[in-house]
Amino acid sequence: MKLTGREKSALFIEGVVTVILLLLLNLSVIVILNQAIQNNQALNDGIFQIKNAIAIGPNGFHLMSWQNIFTFFMLLFDTAVVYWRLIRRYHQMQLSHVIAELHYIADGHFEHRIPFKLSGDLQRVILSINALVDSTVQSMAEERKIENSKDELITNVSHDIRTPLTSIIGYLGLIEENQYKSNKQLLQYAHIAFDKAKQMQSLVEDLFEYTKVRQTTTPLTISQLDMGQMLEQIAASFELEAHKKNMQISVDYRPNPLIMSADAEKLSRVFNNLISNALKYGTGGHHIYLSAIAHGQEVVIKVANDGKPIPHNALTQLFDRFYRVEESRSTATGGTGLGLAIAQSIVSLHDGEIYATSEQHLTSFVIRLPLQHGEKLPARTTK
Repeated sequence: MKLTGREKSALFIEGVVTVILLLLLNLSVIVILNQAIQNNQALNDGIFQIKNAIAIGPNGFHLMSWQNIFTFFMLLFDTAVVYWRLIRRYHQMQLSHVIAELHYIADGHFEHRIPFKLSGDLQRVILSINALVDSTVQSMAEERKIENSKDELITNVSHDIRTPLTSIIGYLGLIEENQYKSNKQLLQYAHIAFDKAKQMQSLVEDLFEYTKVRQTTTPLTISQLDMGQMLEQIAASFELEAHKKNMQISVDYRPNPLIMSADAEKLSRVFNNLISNALKYGTGGHHIYLSAIAHGQEVVIKVANDGKPIPHNALTQLFDRFYRVEESRSTATGGTGLGLAIAQSIVSLHDGEIYATSEQHLTSFVIRLPLQHGEKLPARTTK
């Protein structure tokens, strides 16, 4: 830390004034002691006898006069006092610089950090201040990100609700104004309004589920379950729908039984979403593969299909809420764009991870979960 010219002058004046005061004090003490010794013959004789008693050498070299000895020790004392006063003043100047830097940061310059390299406790204070500013900036950035995320959520929800709501109001308005030619057309209008209402209901339910599972305090009903049997049951529930789309669902798991602890109801929601997506978007595919294999303290579950691959640049965005690979956001394939976001949140609640891979002939959604809930998931190895 560099001192300003004014501070250097103040430090110099501080040293000069201190030296002058100490010299005056020393002189005063010497004069007082000298007069006391001269006025007290017994004290003078005692000092002379002490000098003779500790004479040194064959020639009887005597110690220096008491004034010289006193002066020597007083110089040592004066030097210590001057150093203490100057270093104390210097530390005060350092502290004032730190306070000025702190005020500069507090005025809104959060990109600034205190650059001084000091010693002792003051350096620890500087490091603590810089760490606190870093933490504050990070918290502010996260808060802005959350606010932007909320705004984006509101925008997307408003967009997805407004479209079916406009259709509902439009067709019900035609019915209300008797703008139909026959009962058949009336039923057609009512049917369209009903479908749009169900679409809105699906969005609201998914939104409610998403916000619920996004909360880290969401309770899980943990129990022991056989993952292989769960996949078998879920595959059976989709058998009819898969048959209509000329697709087959196969299940493979190891070991048998594959016992783990998890919330069965929430995990079934994950698998339902993934299989539904495979049926809706696996264009040209004929197979859906469900597999669960235990590796050490984790289980790796895959939901794969041999349909049309997902573009590579879309893989990292699949789990963003309201994101859909198709840009039209049509209702032909259904979906609210929240299914994969919900799946990711449920997997996170189980301390696991989910990601997607897509090659020319196989698209896979991979879920890694600890076998026993509460255990740390091993690090993923990448090839």
